[in-house]
Amino acid sequence: MTPMMNQYLRLKREHQNAVLFFRLGDFYEMFYDDAKLASKALGLTLTSRAKGEKAVPMAGVPHHAADGYIQKLIRAGHKVAICDQLEDPEEAKGLVDRGVTRIITPGTLTEDAMLDGKAHNFLAAICGNGNRIGLSWVDLSTGAFQAEDVTRQELFDELARLNPSECLFPEEAPGSEGGLAQDIKGSFSMMLTPRAEWEFGRDTAYRALLDHFRTASLDGFGCEDLGPAIGAAGAILHYLQETQKVSLKHIAKIEKFASRSRLVTDKPTQQSLELTQTIRGRHRHGSLLWVLDDTHTSMGARLMHEWVTAPLRDVAEIQARQLGVKELFESASLRRDVRDALKGIYDIERLSTKVSCGRCNARDLVGLKQSLIELPKLKDTLTPCKAAIIKSLGEGLDILEDVRSLIGAAIAPNPPIALRDGGLIREGYDPDLDELRTIGKTGKSWLANFQAEEIRRTGIASLKVGYNKVFGYYIEVTNVHKEKIPQDYIRKQTLKNAERYITPQLKEYESRVLTADERAREMEYKIFQEVREQVSAQTPRLQETASVVAQIDVLASLAQVAAENGYVMPEVADDIPIRIVDGRHPVLEKTLEGEEFVPNDTLLAPDAGLMMVITGPNMAGKSTYIRQVALIVLMAQMGSFVPAREARIGVADRIFTRVGASDELARGQSTFMVEMNETANILNNATDRSLIILDEVGRGTSTFDGVSIAWAVTEFLHEHVKARTLFATHYHELTELALVLPGVKNYNIAVKEWKDEVIFLRKIVEGGTDKSYGIHVARLAGLPKEVIERAKVILHNLETLSLDVNDKPSFAPPTTEGPKPRHAQPTLFMTPKDLVTEALRKLDPAKLAPEDALKRLRELKKRLETG
Repeated sequence: MTPMMNQYLRLKREHQNAVLFFRLGDFYEMFYDDAKLASKALGLTLTSRAKGEKAVPMAGVPHHAADGYIQKLIRAGHKVAICDQLEDPEEAKGLVDRGVTRIITPGTLTEDAMLDGKAHNFLAAICGNGNRIGLSWVDLSTGAFQAEDVTRQELFDELARLNPSECLFPEEAPGSEGGLAQDIKGSFSMMLTPRAEWEFGRDTAYRALLDHFRTASLDGFGCEDLGPAIGAAGAILHYLQETQKVSLKHIAKIEKFASRSRLVTDKPTQQSLELTQTIRGRHRHGSLLWVLDDTHTSMGARLMHEWVTAPLRDVAEIQARQLGVKELFESASLRRDVRDALKGIYDIERLSTKVSCGRCNARDLVGLKQSLIELPKLKDTLTPCKAAIIKSLGEGLDILEDVRSLIGAAIAPNPPIALRDGGLIREGYDPDLDELRTIGKTGKSWLANFQAEEIRRTGIASLKVGYNKVFGYYIEVTNVHKEKIPQDYIRKQTLKNAERYITPQLKEYESRVLTADERAREMEYKIFQEVREQVSAQTPRLQETASVVAQIDVLASLAQVAAENGYVMPEVADDIPIRIVDGRHPVLEKTLEGEEFVPNDTLLAPDAGLMMVITGPNMAGKSTYIRQVALIVLMAQMGSFVPAREARIGVADRIFTRVGASDELARGQSTFMVEMNETANILNNATDRSLIILDEVGRGTSTFDGVSIAWAVTEFLHEHVKARTLFATHYHELTELALVLPGVKNYNIAVKEWKDEVIFLRKIVEGGTDKSYGIHVARLAGLPKEVIERAKVILHNLETLSLDVNDKPSFAPPTTEGPKPRHAQPTLFMTPKDLVTEALRKLDPAKLAPEDALKRLRELKKRLETG
């Protein structure tokens, strides 16, 4: 082993769980198993460092292009340890000192190229057991740091909302193996990183937080009363300190997040409502976020994502946002001016983090300066605004004039990316630097003039002035002209056919010029570091300004979207009724091609019925309708205007959905099991302030089983939960619930039958229906004609309950005779007339006294007459 390979192996032993990028000159090299892994993951050529039995597998990437390769490894689920040269190889005495300067993981990214500017990149941590679990999360690229204590169910809801890239958990904690961590692994696609259990201990974590924030307690952050969340937050800090190896001062505060003050949407709800991405393809295009996000800044886009996934419940907060949107909505010129000012603002939040962590270059500072230039214009635009939220934001907008002036005076307008090649600092900022630059610029002309003068003085036309690192500047004269050498020439070096000399004048110049360029570059880098440190000291102000800009951007975006799409400001109240007039689906109306969206009304209220059972044909729009109601409620609680002619929204604490069919075979769960899990979650966690969207509950099993479950679920929601519920179903038997449950109302999607065609009117009307038109849809899908005709015969026999002599369904009678009607076995779903008839049939006069039999008959007669 060479000393260098021993150095590599020592560092690799310290970072066994990461791919080690080992800096060698202009490359990051990987060896042994890391090289094999990287060659496959990155498509690199696998070479070797030696030959034969001593061959060491080796692969490398250019250091200037490392980010792209690192990003691929991170996306493939690996961590990368960056090992840099800690000293200049030219100045090293022996082996160059090297060390790991950073460990890059999915949850600790700060590079622009590796991050989505429109989404947070969270590192989360969990700890605790039982029903009290600590959850904390941080976005290292912005400094946002939050924590809360949650129940087990709330934990999964929050993880679905946050969608962290990486999650820390105590490796020896109860539930970490085959328990909580395993369940998280089965539900989310994030990197799970086990950590030592002591890092999550409350006392250790509490002390780490106090040390970091330099406070005597966490009261100032409102976090003193947190339980296991303190352990989770402390573990995050320890992990960041271990992996980043730089100052984390941009994480200037920790906030206590109150999920109970927000409208909660769990993972199935976020997926089925397609809040941030579509179910199929996982695309942003086609989601609610795609419709609402017309922000101009990355900070605004990330905040819009937060508002969509965590709307408000407090009516006063909602109304404050609404009034801000309203003022921008009503004044097109104000909205235009605000949005024009926002266009020139870069990602102040992430730029300030790069500055604070010492990872920014001069161009980042120029981008920051350009952003700050736009702030006075934005502040002036907001000054006349009347809405309290906008007025407050405008007054609180720090334009950071001192920071802008510093960067403008110090940093060159178009600096290079490299920090040590010069060109970073503006001329006139530092006199000493300017002098060095002048010497460097005039050096070549001085040497040319000196050489011309010496040729004239000596008469040696071939005389030339040169330079090398060993002897510095010299005068070279061939041996042919030895006799013409002046007395003041001092011999310095003898060559085969020439001699090299110096003069006092040349030596004096050398002392001034020889290292002028090098010293200028070193001075520039030092000045840049000083400027960066001065800007870094203003990180809290920069973060606050970024927050203000983000809020203004989101409000302006919601106003713009409302103006473009004909939205209205809904009335929001802290009560139960939901009333929507001519409501529309915000996404579908934007994506429909060649067809106008048909609006529909909704009324859910204690006196009008809190449960809508919606029947109707396939493809008629039942699922669209119930989803649009949920989306309108969610938009209203964001503070957004809504797609309707008029709306009044009683605030919901949660939105639950049970929509669609999917399985999780990897977890051993069938489609029906997933459906039942989601249904159980709704029944166990919904309250009378929730909004529930059900689509085809019970379809994953046999018809009778499914109808029975759907009936029982509906009864339970009506009798016990009393939540506002929209239930779309093809179980037409459920329409009979309206006969026995006063809070249930039947609705259906209207259709028009014409000859053999069915025209979907997309309009919801009161009343139930008993047709699904499934065979019609099958024909539209292109099933063979023979299959369609056969299905009609089978459907006819099923609808008439045709049975053979063995009481088996006679799907395909061999003759052309029509099916013989037979009375069905009585069920919950018979008509009142059928129920009375069956009850009469069961009466046995021999077992009843005459007066009892007469009483029973009168009761049955009354039931028949009243329907």
